[in-house]
Amino acid sequence: MGFFKKTEKETTEKDTPATGTPLDTPPRATSSHDNVIEQPTKIPAIAVVLGAIASIGGFVFGYESGQISGFLAMSDFLDRFGEDGKFSAIRQGTIVGLLAIGTMLGCLSSAPLADTLGRRLTISGSAFFYIIGVIIEITSEKVWVQFAMGRFAAGLGIGALSTVVPMYQSESIPKKIRGAAVSSYQLFITLGIWTAYMVNYGTSAKYTDTAQWRIPNGLSALWAILLGSTILLMPESPRFAYRKGRVEEARANMARLNGVDPHSAFIDNEIREIQEKLEAESTGGDHPWHEIFTGPRMLYRTLLGMVLQAGQQLTGANYFFYYGTTIFSATGLKNSYVTSIILGTVNVVATIFGLWIVENVGRRKAMMGGAAWMFVCLFIYSFVGHYQLDQLDPQSTPQAGNIMIVFTCLFIAAFATTWGPLVWAIVGELYPARYRATCMALATASNWLFNFLISFFSTMITERIDYFYGLVFGGCCAALFFVVYFFMIETKGRSLEEIDTMYMLHVNPITSASWDASSLQKDGLIDTDRLHLGPNGRSMSKAEQAHRGGVLEPAERQELQV
Repeated sequence: MGFFKKTEKETTEKDTPATGTPLDTPPRATSSHDNVIEQPTKIPAIAVVLGAIASIGGFVFGYESGQISGFLAMSDFLDRFGEDGKFSAIRQGTIVGLLAIGTMLGCLSSAPLADTLGRRLTISGSAFFYIIGVIIEITSEKVWVQFAMGRFAAGLGIGALSTVVPMYQSESIPKKIRGAAVSSYQLFITLGIWTAYMVNYGTSAKYTDTAQWRIPNGLSALWAILLGSTILLMPESPRFAYRKGRVEEARANMARLNGVDPHSAFIDNEIREIQEKLEAESTGGDHPWHEIFTGPRMLYRTLLGMVLQAGQQLTGANYFFYYGTTIFSATGLKNSYVTSIILGTVNVVATIFGLWIVENVGRRKAMMGGAAWMFVCLFIYSFVGHYQLDQLDPQSTPQAGNIMIVFTCLFIAAFATTWGPLVWAIVGELYPARYRATCMALATASNWLFNFLISFFSTMITERIDYFYGLVFGGCCAALFFVVYFFMIETKGRSLEEIDTMYMLHVNPITSASWDASSLQKDGLIDTDRLHLGPNGRSMSKAEQAHRGGVLEPAERQELQV
């Protein structure tokens, strides 16, 4: 295929003034230029409302995930879909796990839909498609496979929402509140889980027929209808509109979301940055999907993102969310729904605190501290459950049951303040714009894959090794501590361009928090998006990078193999 680099002749023949990329990508605007532009002083209400409405997508996911734990313990649900009043390991694992298979496929298919239909329409369509899954679930009478397939169909919608909602928020919301708004997606997930626990508690106590599970199940559609209809009242992503050539719409939407005039200097500068990014993404010609593995330092970053997303599942948090009611009924509690509500409340409150940690503690410290904290909690939970809890008569060992509940709450608090919200933020910072959509889809798919594996096999594993299953997750937490320590760069307070430069320069992750970019010439960060790549993306011309503002000494102006 040769170098991914257009010749001057090819550029003249193929590119048009409306879509072409200049041979020399314009340098980024300098700080002095940015200083003379008056920044918006107030955040308009429409920006806050947009962030809140889009985050309902997280609520939908959380509610669907949280309700299944209660269903598995409801008498009518057991009578209809169980075997002699109970579930086999395979049947229970399939009912719980098919949601994750659907979400994985929905995640992978969402990117082309979002780029074709737009962010808003994809979110709305995904929400209404989710309702199809709810209808399949709620109309199930005696066939458990129908209910399981309903969860699979619902998962397709949820998976698309999990990719497109954060994308829509980050592209639309003003910079001042962008971080908090995108992180609120995780907060809404925890609120959805908590709400499902509360509704399950109420219906399980009041009803003995199908209303036990059909009422909370039917409410799922209400949240989706709310999201699917109200999101259409919001403006389209300005960046998506601009990419589609709808420049005036992009200006108008951006102005509305920032509370300024469409032709103000601020909007002019924002539009210029979007155009420069489009030009940068086009530099060097076409970039096939496999460059996420062969591009400069991309294999390292792609695998790191996949490990972190898979690691979020391997902490074991969803084991407690999916099977919480079942787990704590085995400890001798008379009403295990109350324990689930307690866990859900801890999850919500801790996630609110986690939003502060995201911006104030630092990614590496928080992630390593959270992994160590969860490791300790899981080991205590496992050994107490295995050695002290009388599994034949748990009522005779109430102290052991109470200890397990306490350390489960401490575990949930650790997860909700660190690995819960932080992984989404870190993975979003890992990749250059050129590869971001593909890499994020792949990383998120790894999250859903391990979500399925855990939800499907957990019952079978616990039947063999009971509470020692917690040691598996504890070991994973220990391994994740060292993954973060040796491989993850500290990105707190850094621009996306700085982060890209740090990975390109092989900055040592252990000392990355103290890395200083001031030694580099101004506006000269090495930027993956601006590189001309060699065959299969395995090499880059540093001389060309320097021509576009890269940081190079004369002796370094040579071909660099990566």
